[in-house]
Amino acid sequence: MNIRSNVEQLVELVEQGNLLEAFERFYAEDVAMRENTNPPTVGKAANRQREIEFVNSVREVHQSRAAFVAVDGDRAVIGWELEFTNKDGQRLRLDQVAVQTWQDGRIVDERFVYDSGSVVVEPVAA
Repeated sequence: MNIRSNVEQLVELVEQGNLLEAFERFYAEDVAMRENTNPPTVGKAANRQREIEFVNSVREVHQSRAAFVAVDGDRAVIGWELEFTNKDGQRLRLDQVAVQTWQDGRIVDERFVYDSGSVVVEPVAA
């Protein structure tokens, strides 16, 4: 499997707004996903539900861009620049790094690393 090619395809899908398609295509059935040092959510079904909840919480995506991508062996790192407005009308900006482990063409482990204190939130417009 060409991990670099898979990562590039995943990035393209996410940048085009096809987050759930990328999830279905590139995540393993036993994937473990976590935010920072929180305990992982294990299994594709549980993580799918988390992804659906996130997608449903977003009213508008302003930016979903991979600022950088690095691939070394079975590991990939993607630096994401995200900006979106949630259903409550708050505009959020987040820089995060996704650290992935790939096996047999699919992600088996992913950790999102970010400084939650640096998430920029613009108040709800009146």
